Amino acid sequence: MCESKKGVSALQLKRTLGVAYQTAWHLCHRIRAAMPNRPLEGPTLFGVVEVDETLVGGKKRGKGHGYRGNKTWVAGAIQRDGQVRLEQIPNVRRTTLHGFIRRTVRDEAEAIYTDELKSYLGIEDDDTRHVTVIHGAEQWVVGDVHTDSIEGVWSLFKRSIAGSFHKISVKHMDRYLSELEWRFNNRGNDRIFIDTLRRIVTTDVLTYRDLVA
Repeated sequence: MCESKKGVSALQLKRTLGVAYQTAWHLCHRIRAAMPNRPLEGPTLFGVVEVDETLVGGKKRGKGHGYRGNKTWVAGAIQRDGQVRLEQIPNVRRTTLHGFIRRTVRDEAEAIYTDELKSYLGIEDDDTRHVTVIHGAEQWVVGDVHTDSIEGVWSLFKRSIAGSFHKISVKHMDRYLSELEWRFNNRGNDRIFIDTLRRIVTTDVLTYRDLVA
């Protein structure tokens, strides 16, 4: 799970280990529970930071076009050539997205690049520029201004859902985001397996009862 680019599903683990699906599913979540990228607490991103938001999850049938009943918003911020921070959010209102940025981006960041969503307006200050690309006008890159890096993270996550997980419940979304963060931020770490194993043995056990509660 820690070294696979798209992650490993419980079904794959069931086949590999020869265990029941429920056992494999529980094991996957126990591993994910050990992956939160702490001590990434508080603002950690600096320099040029791309910020974006996306809807994640499946679409229920029979509810009409675009029904979002089992989808959830996820915000993401990525430092150019650096780490990514991901967080499940309730909506994309200004207060929500500004709060996410304050929790993840340092005050001394050079610039924040976003699309034209109005909720991002006013995020700049004396130290940090805010520059947008207008996707609605098919403006994707202006000089070095773009959100391609964070959109690449969304693409990776959604390919993981389609190819490995198939569906993700909102209830367990935080653990899937922790897994993606951990794998992405350790993509150049040759010791990622050992580091993950160390986290597993030092993290409180996620019981099956707590998982399904």
